[in-house]
Amino acid sequence: MWKQLFVFTAAFTHTHTHTHTQRLICCTLHQLKSYTDVRACRDFLELAESHSRRWQRVLQHEREQRTHLEETIEQLAKQHNSLERAWREAPTHTSNTPDTTSTHTGVSERSRKEEASDEDEDTEYFDAMEDSPAFITVTATDVSQHRRSQSNLSGASGGQPSDWNLEQHSSPSCNDLSGRELQTRRRRRSRIPDKPNYSLNLWSIMKNCIGKELSKIPMPVNFNEPLSMLQRLTEDLEYSELLDKAARCENSLEQMCLVAAFSVSSYSTTVHRTAKPFNPLLGETYELDRLDDYGYRSICEQVSHHPPAAAHHVISQRGWTLWQEITIASKFRGKYLSIMPLGAIHLQFHASGNHYMWRKVTSTVHNIIVGKLWIDQSGDIDVVNHRTKETCQLKFSPYSYFSREVPRKVTGVVADSEGQAHYILSGTWDDRMESAKIVQSSRGSNSAEGKQKTVYQTLTPRLLWKKYPLPENAENMYFFSSLALTLNEEEDGVCVTDSRLRPDQRLMEEGRWDEANMEKQRLEEKQRAVRRRREAEASDAMDQECELDSGHEYEGYKPLWFHQRMDPVTGETSFVYKGGYWEAKDRQDWNMCPDIF
Repeated sequence: MWKQLFVFTAAFTHTHTHTHTQRLICCTLHQLKSYTDVRACRDFLELAESHSRRWQRVLQHEREQRTHLEETIEQLAKQHNSLERAWREAPTHTSNTPDTTSTHTGVSERSRKEEASDEDEDTEYFDAMEDSPAFITVTATDVSQHRRSQSNLSGASGGQPSDWNLEQHSSPSCNDLSGRELQTRRRRRSRIPDKPNYSLNLWSIMKNCIGKELSKIPMPVNFNEPLSMLQRLTEDLEYSELLDKAARCENSLEQMCLVAAFSVSSYSTTVHRTAKPFNPLLGETYELDRLDDYGYRSICEQVSHHPPAAAHHVISQRGWTLWQEITIASKFRGKYLSIMPLGAIHLQFHASGNHYMWRKVTSTVHNIIVGKLWIDQSGDIDVVNHRTKETCQLKFSPYSYFSREVPRKVTGVVADSEGQAHYILSGTWDDRMESAKIVQSSRGSNSAEGKQKTVYQTLTPRLLWKKYPLPENAENMYFFSSLALTLNEEEDGVCVTDSRLRPDQRLMEEGRWDEANMEKQRLEEKQRAVRRRREAEASDAMDQECELDSGHEYEGYKPLWFHQRMDPVTGETSFVYKGGYWEAKDRQDWNMCPDIF
């Protein structure tokens, strides 16, 4: 028995000792694993902190490099401007350079590079023509035509309007591309007072405007030019002779080329015009009666204040009518300002009934905070002839620091109703447009983007449009064109709501900016008071209607010369001219007009 007990005790002791040893081993292994994990975590943390410090140093270095680059480019831009100013004032300049626009065109080419690192962010707002294949134009080798073209182009390089005579391949109905007709006309002014040199802390005003609708932010006149948005809209008619010529065309495809060139020409006045026009007051109008020299009459009215919308109607004795309603949407995004015109432009020719329609592209003002302001136009314009279903696709290429393309480039293809291309358009929106008739097309190699290129063999290009040179001393007169200088000229007999009679705008043009700012605040407060009164009257009227249960809906503000109608082409509701303005002017009866000034 004692022997059995001894054996049992020995076995028990051995088992217990073995279990205890296993536990000790397990604890030791767990401690080793924990220590290893803690050590690994500590090493990872140290590595992460080391990498974090390294990336912070890299980021800080990049920021310093960016700041240094901006300062360097700004200094280079200033030096460039100084050199250009010195060159422009040199005695040999006037004798050697007949076209002053060429110097203005080159002013901002170097300074625009300071936005280089931001171009990728900016260009995402503009869509390319994804449905259109890339194309390469090959001009047909006709020696005699080439020589004639070279001689004519060398004559056109001076920038004079009378050089519009490149018509090698046009139809007989389009053979007269002369400039504006010389007729006995009223003498218009050719200059305005020079712009005062006012200093302004831009950032102190703009820092609270990021992401807001610009039309709702009170701005001093220091940011403006002495024209209203209604007058700027009328400036689209700068090259109305393109439409006069198009009205004489019997070939609708050639007519489309001229209409497309007209749609591009309206942007040529914006290349140096970085100041904003005055926001029109509700009910403000602007007329431009140029029957005596240009053959058209134009009337604009501000039909809505929020969102700001203007309606425009033009009728020409030379065979065309143009109308549009444009709503301006704008956003300040810190480094640049996006201006998005919304609405359709309609153009109808009286003889043929051809009805064209297109929309405007987005304008972008760069370097709002740092550097020299410059403006770019980017996006697509689709011009459609709704009678024949012919189209023209225009592409405004966005500026890119790394691109080898010509700045401000515009390209286009004119196609018939079957989609067959007939003309290639090319040029820049700030200078000129040309058209080339396609004689043969073939498929080429794939482009870098993977699209298949179309190779067009064309006849020698002909000039459709060329920008007029700016007036002398334009840089001190807000870079106004010859037409823009006349838009705010005082005129007898205009409506009492005409932009010419707006006091703050007149004071600014005269260089009295402090008084203009006070007058601008008075007008805006007067407009707000009228709006509050109108809203109160609307509220009272609706309360009465609810009591009477008449079912009649109270109507708010109604424009005087335009009314809303459904557009049969677009299916959208828009304001169109209802008539009566020119008859009221003949009678000098403005009793129905609101008191806005």
